[in-house]
Amino acid sequence: MSDAKDLIVWHGPNTRSTGTVWLVEELGVPYELRKVDVFGGETREAEFLKINPAGKVPAIRHKGKTLTEMAAISLYLCDEFPDAGLAPAIHDPLRADYLYWSIFRPGVLEPALITKAQNLDVDPRTVGWGEWETVITLIETALNDGPWLLGERFSAADILIGGALGWMKHFNLMPGHSPINAYLDRLNARPARQRAQATNS
Repeated sequence: MSDAKDLIVWHGPNTRSTGTVWLVEELGVPYELRKVDVFGGETREAEFLKINPAGKVPAIRHKGKTLTEMAAISLYLCDEFPDAGLAPAIHDPLRADYLYWSIFRPGVLEPALITKAQNLDVDPRTVGWGEWETVITLIETALNDGPWLLGERFSAADILIGGALGWMKHFNLMPGHSPINAYLDRLNARPARQRAQATNS
């Protein structure tokens, strides 16, 4: 198991990196927060491009290793700090569902969200994600079995999926009577979520 003395998180306020800050707050480990001005172009400057050549947040550095991509960061940190209980263990029956939902965020939900928000005409046979209505139904169905995606167990997958769903609600893309709205209320009530939101000011 790792300690967290050298955990650094690069965060652009009011961007998807809020989810990584939320994750670290849920883990309950000490970390150094380094804010970058995404909208002012700081992530496109040479100093930050050494951290992530793609010019994107979030990024972390831990034990001398720099890692980007939100889902990869989530999977890595949860395995580094298993005592926090945010990821089912390797042989836990819930592990498969946890991995599915963790990858669902970048691989399915975000592409479907962008397609919907920008009103893009995409042939569903040519892309790796489902149609918008199907994506939403999959999430709603998962929530039928409990308050969280893994039933009674809160996990880092809820942070990944819930963060994206929060943006959907912000941009008025959420179905009016969806059970997802109550799910978001539960997520927003978590103290770690509130602490993460405070870093956006």
